[in-house]
Amino acid sequence: MNIILSENDASFKWFILGTATFVTMLYAMAVTIAAIALPDMRGSMSATQDQITWAITGNIVATAIFTPLAGWLATRYEIKNILLFSVLGFMFATFYCGISDNLEEIVFARFAQGAFGAPLPPLCQTLVLGVFPQKQRSLAMAVWGMGTILGPVIAPTLGGYLGELLNWRWVFYTLIPFCIIALIMVIITVPIYRNKLRESFDWIGFIFLAISVASLQIMLDRGERNGWFDSAETYIELFICILSFYIFITHSLTYKRPFINLNIFRDWNYSLGLILIFFFGMLNFVPVVIFPTILQELKGYPQSIIGLLMGTRGLGTFLGFLIMAFAGRLDPRLSLTVAFSLQAYAGWYMSTFNIDMTFYEVGLASFIQGIGVGLAWPPISVLTFTTMNKNYYSEATAMFHLIRNLASSIFIACCVAVVLHTGQINFGYISSLVTNWNEGIILNLAPENMNNLSEVTIANLTKELNRQSLMIGYINAFKLFACVSIITIPFLFLIKKSGEN
Repeated sequence: MNIILSENDASFKWFILGTATFVTMLYAMAVTIAAIALPDMRGSMSATQDQITWAITGNIVATAIFTPLAGWLATRYEIKNILLFSVLGFMFATFYCGISDNLEEIVFARFAQGAFGAPLPPLCQTLVLGVFPQKQRSLAMAVWGMGTILGPVIAPTLGGYLGELLNWRWVFYTLIPFCIIALIMVIITVPIYRNKLRESFDWIGFIFLAISVASLQIMLDRGERNGWFDSAETYIELFICILSFYIFITHSLTYKRPFINLNIFRDWNYSLGLILIFFFGMLNFVPVVIFPTILQELKGYPQSIIGLLMGTRGLGTFLGFLIMAFAGRLDPRLSLTVAFSLQAYAGWYMSTFNIDMTFYEVGLASFIQGIGVGLAWPPISVLTFTTMNKNYYSEATAMFHLIRNLASSIFIACCVAVVLHTGQINFGYISSLVTNWNEGIILNLAPENMNNLSEVTIANLTKELNRQSLMIGYINAFKLFACVSIITIPFLFLIKKSGEN
């Protein structure tokens, strides 16, 4: 599918870039916004913690299933029509989230929100790649990337404020005006590209790929609550995931027109780009997930303050994008090395935190990590598609975003497991030190009173021990974050610039 505009429309491509950026930001806002409202939603619907998390799981699973579908849709229908249909469906699903009265309704609404929103990022990226020539793509990807990265930063800030001021339903209602603006922008700026391709739909490939990624997402989301491999459910989900993926691969290798054309993986830069976006996806959302939990549960900060602190990450990301917009001629491998080095430094810096960490320290860590994100996203997006055949853009971008989303889910699950398991281990160790023979305890509690502590005192002591133990767990997760950042760097020098053999 060729979507290159006429040379006479040189200024028009910037309007398309603006539309693509805004639409992508709209969907990115919905990725994390529900997490803010989760505690209030749970109380409103009288749901258990395990039940209400399906509002998150449903969205994640839908995104994983329908993201690959964007490639096939773009080969059969006009991108403009797909965007209009997706944004409109996304808007109604978001409104339904706000008016939901029970658990079943909110889970269904969030699933629909993910299903309609999933095609938006890959389709928008396809538009940008097709409209801009090679020499302008670094700038274009920097601008478009702002939508992908800043959305999850804006949403917690705005949603957290409205959630405190009004109620959890307004967290979702906040997105409705953005949806209306996105619809208007798509109608005005995106032309209809006549697509001559009418590929048949590979139902077998789609179904087994969908089953595979859905099983993986459910396993990752529910693994910790189920005790990972202490639960039969985990083994069942893992088995279904592997078997379905095996069937998908064998079918794709033998079917004439598979759902995902495996020829895209023959492109050296693209395959390496998927490795890089996998590492990028692992690092991208972990601080966004972990920091709010630390600040709320261990420090007791309100949602508005947490949103403000997360905003420092957005400022860092914006600075990184701004640098890349004016440094497009630099060797992208150099900028990526700096980007992941900053990520590693941010991880190391966060690993030095303790329970008394300050507002300034958290803000600085978020800012540094944000700069790394801003420096990494544009060159990864450009280099991945530098040598890619334009006919494969739609499929390639869909797989690109699927890998990024899966990587985020995998690493978030790993970090949460590290926090909780090492936290439990350290809780046991620290608790063993609370004895009559511990000088630190004796200084505050007379030995003769150790056996006569009130229930309130014991509860407070246990709470403090749990806080300290969890903080150690978070420190271990930050160390893992730093290690992954360092491991990524050697892969950067395997990427070939345009024109290299």
